[in-house]
Amino acid sequence: MSSIPKIVILGAGYGGILTAQRLQKELNYNEADVTLVNRHDYHYITTHLHMPAAGTDSIENTRVSISKLIDEFKIDLVKSSVQEIRLHDKKVILEDGTLSYDYLVIGLGGEPETFGIPGLAEHAMTIRSINSVRLIREHIEYQFALYKNERRPQERINFVVGGAGFSGIEFVAELADRIPRLCKEYDVDPTLVNIYNVEAAPAALPGFAPELVEYAMNVLEKKGVTFKMGIAIKECLPGGVVLNNGEEIRAATVVWTGGIRGNRLVEAAGFETMRGRVKVDEYLRAPGYENIYIIGDNSLIFNEEGRPYPPTAQMAMQQGVCCAQNIVAAIRDKSMRKFEFSNKGTVASLGRGEGIAVVGDKKYQGWKAAQLKKLVDLRYLFIIGGIPLVLKKGRFL
Repeated sequence: MSSIPKIVILGAGYGGILTAQRLQKELNYNEADVTLVNRHDYHYITTHLHMPAAGTDSIENTRVSISKLIDEFKIDLVKSSVQEIRLHDKKVILEDGTLSYDYLVIGLGGEPETFGIPGLAEHAMTIRSINSVRLIREHIEYQFALYKNERRPQERINFVVGGAGFSGIEFVAELADRIPRLCKEYDVDPTLVNIYNVEAAPAALPGFAPELVEYAMNVLEKKGVTFKMGIAIKECLPGGVVLNNGEEIRAATVVWTGGIRGNRLVEAAGFETMRGRVKVDEYLRAPGYENIYIIGDNSLIFNEEGRPYPPTAQMAMQQGVCCAQNIVAAIRDKSMRKFEFSNKGTVASLGRGEGIAVVGDKKYQGWKAAQLKKLVDLRYLFIIGGIPLVLKKGRFL
């Protein structure tokens, strides 16, 4: 290694941003060169994306300029897309250059998992980025604009959401809240609009107690959502979906939220993966590479029961902090800290004024859970940007 080690962080998601912020806090001047690589010059809050996708919140409330979150005197921000990771050369190939590294942090985020369902990648939209969210919102509004100008309009106001996990449930909740306003704006009878939530598993929202799931489904059914549980999408067509029970739903809008896999660049680099995720060691390092750390959607960590932890935002945040501490320890030849996930609770939004939550052994539903969701969001804004970011981006009403 050179006298000043080079640290390269790939991705400015939850894990990447927390890694960068903790490194700039703990490293001394000239102790290491740190470079953060991201496709955009902004960090976006993934757990907020369902709202601007449905049109219930502004996209601007979902993203933050990275320059506001890091000290650019301590961390170099490179706006570029990663093309290849060359492990043996210790290089990262970008679309417009090459970076060498001594320590590498891979937090490139996940990709939609289509499970090989024909037509899904081609015809379904996904809630994965600012640009994809913008497309979904404009597409929905365009369907309402087209509705009365066609002879067979029903599919224009049929909406299919595949997957009833967090993303799917939170999106259909926001969409159900938005529909009455769209109907008023475009003179459409609200009773004619259909929102279908299709889920292959027998129940929605895995990880929540059955009574909370039942409450959530009752709330959304009252808002107009039709659930099709235990039924899988067999094929996605340009104008709808075919289910494995033979039913066909004609819909001009299909949004897929049914699964996330790791980034394909991680597989292509040569790591052993499971659906694009690498089983990391207790210090978050890739097997066989003491200088490569993998976090967020790209990492795989098992709990005491031998089941993989879901790649949540709070998991990535805690990994980012631990990863930075371990890189600093490695540079200083100090002992490293084992990563231990601390579950702070789980909250799901069900639209305006509604939600379900579990904190410790306590369960919440309705208005209290909705307020907990806001507190979780405000806490994250405070962690990455302090009070100024809370005041600028926080939702208080």
